[in-house]
Amino acid sequence: MKLECASAFVVAAALAFASSSLHAQASQPNEQGSFVLHKFARAIGKETYTLQRKDGQLLLESDFLFTDRGTPVPLKTTYRATDDAHPLSLSTRGQSSRSSDLNDDFSIDASRTQVSLLRDGKKTQYPATGHTFLMDGYSPVAMQQMLMRYWLSQGRPERIAAPPGNDIRIQPTAELHVKAAGHDVTLHGYQVSGLAWGSEALWMDDNNQLVALVTRDAEFDHFEAVREDYEPELATFMQHAAIDGLTSLAQLAAKGRQPVVKRLAVTHATLIDGTGAPAQGDVTVFMDDGHISRIASAKEQVATQGYEVINGSGKFLIPGLWDMHAHYEQVEWGPVYLASGITTVRDCGNIFDFITAVRDAIDQGRGIGPRILIAGVIDGTGPITLGAVVADTPEQAKAWVKRYKDVGARQIKIYGSMKPELVPVITAEAHRVGMTVTGHVPEGMTTEQAVKDGYDGINHIHYVARDLLHMERNKPLPPLDFTTPDATRQLALFREHHTVFDDTIALFEAEMHPESTPLSAIEPGITHVAPELAAALDSPGVKPDRAKRYDYLLATLRELHRQGLTIVAGTDQSIPGYSLHRELEIYVQAGFTPMEALMAATSVPARVMGLDGEVGTLTVGKRADMVLLDGDPLADIHNTRRVAKTIEAGAVYDPAPLWQSVGFKP
Repeated sequence: MKLECASAFVVAAALAFASSSLHAQASQPNEQGSFVLHKFARAIGKETYTLQRKDGQLLLESDFLFTDRGTPVPLKTTYRATDDAHPLSLSTRGQSSRSSDLNDDFSIDASRTQVSLLRDGKKTQYPATGHTFLMDGYSPVAMQQMLMRYWLSQGRPERIAAPPGNDIRIQPTAELHVKAAGHDVTLHGYQVSGLAWGSEALWMDDNNQLVALVTRDAEFDHFEAVREDYEPELATFMQHAAIDGLTSLAQLAAKGRQPVVKRLAVTHATLIDGTGAPAQGDVTVFMDDGHISRIASAKEQVATQGYEVINGSGKFLIPGLWDMHAHYEQVEWGPVYLASGITTVRDCGNIFDFITAVRDAIDQGRGIGPRILIAGVIDGTGPITLGAVVADTPEQAKAWVKRYKDVGARQIKIYGSMKPELVPVITAEAHRVGMTVTGHVPEGMTTEQAVKDGYDGINHIHYVARDLLHMERNKPLPPLDFTTPDATRQLALFREHHTVFDDTIALFEAEMHPESTPLSAIEPGITHVAPELAAALDSPGVKPDRAKRYDYLLATLRELHRQGLTIVAGTDQSIPGYSLHRELEIYVQAGFTPMEALMAATSVPARVMGLDGEVGTLTVGKRADMVLLDGDPLADIHNTRRVAKTIEAGAVYDPAPLWQSVGFKP
């Protein structure tokens, strides 16, 4: 009897121990991890997550937080599923960018035929398909990992529905060999589309853990996330994201590019050559090996035998357009620019490894896009620092100038947190090695001081308006007077130094248009952009007092032009592709002739960048960059939007397939 009791006690104790062990295991995460979050390759935060079995369900909890230019962006996410293949619910609380709130509750019903979304107190229902997942944009990173596991567990379906957004598509790319904690690791690459405009790049390991993600955040800025052990490989991930993206995009956009020919002729067009000379009617332009070899008038009756011919009858031929303030943050910008007639862009600040990889791939014919000229950004350490290229000492500043020079950058761009005392160090070093300098006006400096310290150009009209007119944020507007002694002195300085202004006026108009006027009435391109962009870009407008500030910016542009100062057209992203045309339309509003507006986007930027000997005008010997228009831009500047063909170094592009390749409506 005692033995029986003892045995029972031992068994009970064993069972109790086993039960407590199982309970302890169940309460422990099955998986946990963390990602370093980056913006423009600069570490700005961290995401931690846990994944465990709880109450018969798979439970993911993520804590995502970064600080972008002084503003915290927190996001807490809870996701429940039966298993990898069967999502149940998703809850997000916080933000996905400085200006994007994310407070949503998703659920899928027991029959898996309906998804419910509770947002802003309103419940909406969407049909579910056999392949439906719950996603709320690009963040958090752990949800992208769950998306990949869902896709793999479902047999890699062609499409995944993710209401209320677009369908998600996932395509494998090349394997990538990297090092982690001193070990060689093989990662599996993928491209994901449907979560943001264009495609993301990510890599998974053999355990189906997401290792790295290269994408854009809700502000459409570069965003990268990497597991901590793989942080040293960040540049490798960005380079391969660019190359893989260009490769797949070139395939998508192939319908928009005609087979390259060595000999091309545009016949019977009206030529506007960009020099300022009057238009010439019924002209034939011959191109050999991507350069203009002859320009003939109708009376010469030249033969076109041996040339591929584009009939330009009734059309107008202008030089390829330039965007002098681009941020080429994803490969999808390439088709957008070409479809818009833009054949050269100056990239005014980007991730070093990304933009050099994209530029080189396009130059070598491994991608599709305009010619890229790099203005390499350098910032200083501060609360609003942007990007990983930071210089806080003269030695660091000079080292970055050298590094940009070594990779073929033509300019340096100084950003807003640069220490004022380092500005003359950077400008002197840049000038010494044959580069020019442009940029924002750093905190604590005026436009006048920046020019005196060596700036060759100024980005954005608001700096100039602020200092000429003494406009102050959140203060009443001063008199609109450019004849004060202070303004007169500054304008004289700009003339003396031949200062170049890329005003980005279209950007300010889009941001500051009156709330009584829909953006589509100003910029019809907003109705053509990809759906992922439309909601974010379609600004509702501002109150009259705020809109009045735009009038001051426009008046400043008008005064700079009246003074004969150098102005070049640039957009700083705004409405992709379309905003350059809006920029030229605003120039005409500000007193430019249509010819002057055209030259601000063709021959003038070519001269500013020191390339006027090879591009910028349609003259013999120049690179064959040109745009064939269906309307006369000198009669109506709006006709620059009517692009029939874009020709870049002799390669011919049709706009409609290019627009469609990136999700835009032609």
